[in-house]
Amino acid sequence: MAALLDEARGVYHDDPAALEAIAAMDRRLQEPLRIAVAGIVKAGKSTLLNALIGEKIAPTDAGECTRTVTWYRYARTPKVTLRLLDGTSVRLPVRRSAGALELDFGRYTADDVDWVDVEWPSEHLRRTVLIDTPGIGSLSTETSARSTRFLTPRESPSEADAIIYLLRHLHATDVRFLEAFRDTAAGQARTVNAVAVLSRADEIGSGRIDSLISAARIADRYRRDGELRALALGVVPVAGLLAEAARTLRESEFIALRSLAGLDRAVRDRALLSADRFLRPGGATTLSLDVRRALLARFGIFGVRLGAALVRAGAHTSSELSERLVQQSGLIELERFVGDQFRGRAVAFKTQGVLRGLETLVRERRGADAASLRGGIERLWANAREFRELELISLARTTVLPLSPEECDEAERLAGGSGTAAHTRLGLAEAEGRPAVRERVATTLAHWHGVLQSPMADRLTVEVARVVVRSTEGAAAELLGSEGVDEARGGAEASGEGTPVDAGTAVAAPAVAAPSDAAASPSADGPAPHVVPPGRPPQSRREHAAQQREH
Repeated sequence: MAALLDEARGVYHDDPAALEAIAAMDRRLQEPLRIAVAGIVKAGKSTLLNALIGEKIAPTDAGECTRTVTWYRYARTPKVTLRLLDGTSVRLPVRRSAGALELDFGRYTADDVDWVDVEWPSEHLRRTVLIDTPGIGSLSTETSARSTRFLTPRESPSEADAIIYLLRHLHATDVRFLEAFRDTAAGQARTVNAVAVLSRADEIGSGRIDSLISAARIADRYRRDGELRALALGVVPVAGLLAEAARTLRESEFIALRSLAGLDRAVRDRALLSADRFLRPGGATTLSLDVRRALLARFGIFGVRLGAALVRAGAHTSSELSERLVQQSGLIELERFVGDQFRGRAVAFKTQGVLRGLETLVRERRGADAASLRGGIERLWANAREFRELELISLARTTVLPLSPEECDEAERLAGGSGTAAHTRLGLAEAEGRPAVRERVATTLAHWHGVLQSPMADRLTVEVARVVVRSTEGAAAELLGSEGVDEARGGAEASGEGTPVDAGTAVAAPAVAAPSDAAASPSADGPAPHVVPPGRPPQSRREHAAQQREH
């Protein structure tokens, strides 16, 4: 990628505007992954962002600051800057009230501001730039338009590398937005750069202790939904308000929850029957009305119930309670998902954005050697393993591949659909030793080389198999080293299911494409996979389901 940017500088050496754009692309490659937090109005975006940062710095109440795009990035000292539409910048004073950051635009309004830059000394921002966006579907069309222009611009790549999209229920608006983001962020790679979060999960079960269990079932159903499955790498239920309160738990709040936990069970159950009952004057609790209101505002009735239950279950200190509440909120699962699926693919996601930027540059500003630069862009799109993997995951979720169901599941897993860790790709426990890894790699390579060389395989099958072979060899190299990969290849050849193809063939594999009548490769000894007839395009999942109903 660096060589391609150097080539671009040479092509546009006499174009200051182009050189400035190339410099911005270079900075994008060097900085942490940019993850935007988006969703419909009142989905809990700023609340979740505070939980991810570990401090209450993103405003959660209605105001000018919630109508603008706000970037949160790491710095040693706090700093807040307004980036105005006229190109100038204005420093804002850093003020905190009750532990929360206050953003006062002064004489400026959201209509004057392009974006807000918040630099903050949070360890959670060292590896990720988080971007808060205005709510989609707002009554203010301009407020919604700001998010749309930022995340899904028509003539340029998105500024975000990936997105955490919050939804309460799956609506057509959510699907349309995620489709637009996929098309804008991924370009011709057609990859998936999003995770869906079932936000405010504690409200799904009316605040009951088992609310998150109900939310997990709904998330699992959404995860299997044909439309959402094609647009998001996963669906994670999170109780955002609980996560924010847990990450910023105060000692006084722990004392109040401990007081509730110490009440007689019948008395406590009556007091926590509902939010209205909890705020009823008097009652058996010694907590003042102001304290109870504050607890509800910070935790919600679900969080108050859960906090008292966890104290009774053995959380003896505020730090212990904080840790258990965070775990229960679903935040850890989301962070694990982001770390694996997003940060694990940071180079690929950032490179996508830069390639999209270069494509726009070449299209809008023709240079003397632009054709050579365009060729370099196309080669990178075609040959990068990470792009092919993400494209395969997207394809596996939107069409019925010409493979058996078991092969489809294995192909998606080996491409990183269940996680990018090598053991996860291979379907092995992390504690498995080298012999087990070597055996699994040899078996997997033997099978997919057989698929690759089957005389019945059409073009799509061949391209899928090439991606899977490269992914398998990549996981093997990570766990066994290059010598271990050679041993596994030898084991695959000895199994008789197919002779390994030349590594250069796999590296040069073109993008996964629609099948054609072209023959795939020489015959192989192994059994042919279940394939659609050559020349027939893969079915969409809807077509496949309709066909099954007819039979």
